[in-house]
Amino acid sequence: MKNYTKKLYDSMMFLACLSMLAAFITIMLGIAVREFAWNIQGLDAYAGYSIAAALFLALPGTLRNGDHIRVTLLMQKLGEKGRNVLEYWSLGAALALSLFLAWYACRLVWISYVTHDVSPAADASPLWIPQLSMALGCIGLALAFAEALWSRIQNVEFIVQGASANME
Repeated sequence: MKNYTKKLYDSMMFLACLSMLAAFITIMLGIAVREFAWNIQGLDAYAGYSIAAALFLALPGTLRNGDHIRVTLLMQKLGEKGRNVLEYWSLGAALALSLFLAWYACRLVWISYVTHDVSPAADASPLWIPQLSMALGCIGLALAFAEALWSRIQNVEFIVQGASANME
């Protein structure tokens, strides 16, 4: 299963990179449009959608790579038993919160789709389209926390030890 989830996290990270590239292109196009006095509606909204997509799609991959902020000061002061209890509690709470967030993100997409909600910005895009990346990222984060908890139960390291993981 780890191989499948790693491929999923890597795919989502690739989509996050594409989203950042789209945000860059959209912002640069917005600058050029203003410079040449052209009028293309909704560029700011599309840049915002792209940045939000990059943020949410990168969540599971950054958790796997150890790039999320982890407060280890308290864990270092506890003994082995206290550290285990705190880590299980933290992973369980994070899983519960990420499942809650994923559920409501998916619900938001569905409600926007059913009610034909459109962006109030100049682009007037159907909102369920950019919200889809948020829902996918939240589902991926919940899956990553579930895998992290399962790895902890099996006493296997979930976070990939790399350059960024050593910066704690």
